[in-house]
Amino acid sequence: MTTRPLFLVLALSIWCLTGAFLQPGLGCREDLEYASSNVCCLKCPAGTRMASPCTREGEKGKCEECDDGTYNEHANDHKYCFKCTQCRSDQEIVSPCTHAQDAECRCKPGRFCAPEQACEVCRKCSRCNEDEEIVRSCTSTTNTECKKKQPAAGFASVIGLPIGILVVMVLIGVIIFAVWRHRRATDSGRSAQYRREAGKHDPCPTDDPSGLETQRLSCLTVPWQLVRAKSSAGTVDDCKALHESPSSSASNSQHSLTGFPSSAFPAPPPRAIPTAPLQPDRREDVVFPKLVAVNGDESLRKCFEYFEEIDFNQHNRFFRHIGIVDNVIKSKDHLLYEDKIHDLLTIWVEKEGREATLNELLSALLDLNQRRTAEAVKEKALAHRHYYVEC
Repeated sequence: MTTRPLFLVLALSIWCLTGAFLQPGLGCREDLEYASSNVCCLKCPAGTRMASPCTREGEKGKCEECDDGTYNEHANDHKYCFKCTQCRSDQEIVSPCTHAQDAECRCKPGRFCAPEQACEVCRKCSRCNEDEEIVRSCTSTTNTECKKKQPAAGFASVIGLPIGILVVMVLIGVIIFAVWRHRRATDSGRSAQYRREAGKHDPCPTDDPSGLETQRLSCLTVPWQLVRAKSSAGTVDDCKALHESPSSSASNSQHSLTGFPSSAFPAPPPRAIPTAPLQPDRREDVVFPKLVAVNGDESLRKCFEYFEEIDFNQHNRFFRHIGIVDNVIKSKDHLLYEDKIHDLLTIWVEKEGREATLNELLSALLDLNQRRTAEAVKEKALAHRHYYVEC
């Protein structure tokens, strides 16, 4: 009997409490309104914030536009705006931040960040090996996909030319080679015949400006039919051949005189043959090959990433050496190392214009005793067919 009155009192208290919260006029629409002081106020539109609520049912309170650098994307009753996202140095802006929309960022070309992973840094896109081909190129959200190349059907399919054209090209090459060999053999035979006929006579021009020597004393001992008039150019060439190979010249001269009886042509008295003074060995240091761009400025820009091989402690000296001032170099210190290299090389290309070449950059590395880095850059430029060695 004592528990029933207690239950009634408890039920009455609960009814009174819930009745206070369920007063008429508080059935606010969630997406459009908010409750304030027992009335439903309209939410502030996107791009604004609520400065003060409304005082009457169905009205909108005081709304103020978000400050620069902040936003509210939806209708709201917030008293604040959210701070805009700042794109990192390895990202680029897809759409800027507005009062009603946050900024949208994505990885810069050549880098990616998988959406299912926490994108704290954009990773560098992979490159396919020489025995692979690209299935799907790298995007801002996916890495490069590669697969093994299929065996080529034949030589013609590799270079993409019809077999008929290849046959013609091969035949032309064979003909050119045969003509060259024939002319070389003919020239060699004429030189050898002349040396055999000349005997021990020295056809080399000395003081005669016309290139033809006056008759020497030794010419009197050889029949005139063995001596042929030669142009000054031919005389100089034979002179060089004789002086460069003194042993062979002596043997040829000796052989050409054995065809005559010694009694008919007595040997002339020995005379000194003038020889050019010995030249010191002038072997030059190995010259770094000159590279030629396949696609001009585009080839040079594709090689920028190879300069990431530069020692971190040397890259400031390198950029000073190619004419980039310290203020410009320091202005890029906030970037990642790879991006700093790329931006500074881009500035150099824009400054130099047509004078900007890969050879100039390689020469700068050599001047700084960075030959190993220069070799690495050169090999990569050739391997990826951005450049070829000048003939």
